[in-house]
Amino acid sequence: MKNGSKKYNEALTKYSKDDTYDLEKGIDVLKNIASAKFDETVEVSLRLKLKKSHTVRDTVVLPNSFGKEKKILVFAKADKVKESLEAGAAYAGDDEYIQKIKDGWIDFDVVIATPDMMKDVGKLGPVLGRRGLMPNPKTGTVTTDIKGTIAELRKGRVEFRADKTGIVHLGVGKVSMKKEQIKDNIKTLYEEVLRKKPNDLKGDYVGSFYISTTMSPGVKINFKAI
Repeated sequence: MKNGSKKYNEALTKYSKDDTYDLEKGIDVLKNIASAKFDETVEVSLRLKLKKSHTVRDTVVLPNSFGKEKKILVFAKADKVKESLEAGAAYAGDDEYIQKIKDGWIDFDVVIATPDMMKDVGKLGPVLGRRGLMPNPKTGTVTTDIKGTIAELRKGRVEFRADKTGIVHLGVGKVSMKKEQIKDNIKTLYEEVLRKKPNDLKGDYVGSFYISTTMSPGVKINFKAI
């Protein structure tokens, strides 16, 4: 929603943007101000007090899945292809899919690779890297446990990372979901972010916590009470 638009201003009349809300009340506010004709995504925006040397990045399995089912591509040798497809991957193979991507094909949402494929998959960096799809051991997408990784992704495993300004921004649900489902997803993400606090970081870690929908203003949350 464009800042200053009619709907944006109408949303601001339904709550106080300067107030801080507990999580349950904040979700109530979001449900009340959501006005789009589609099922808006509930988003979390966490500002972390990080140094330039710090990296906060990991994955988390949200307890309540949402959105469309992700198309998973697995880069693996022949002995793992059948296992990948039976586990729920949309596509699995090696050289064939590497060439397809080089030719411009990108009809997938997540990429997994076995370690022995990364030498060749790494050559796809210009395509996969800029889309955030390059398999990475830190996010569990370079693995020999193809079956387990696919199962987690289908259950709702998502990747989060702090950007250069220390912001973690992630969709955690849909407005149509029950309040408790949204709350559980937010708490699960928040607890995982807390666990990723750099060991050498002293003092406060979280600076601010906002939730919003795709089209709404942000609602400030009292993160210390979560």
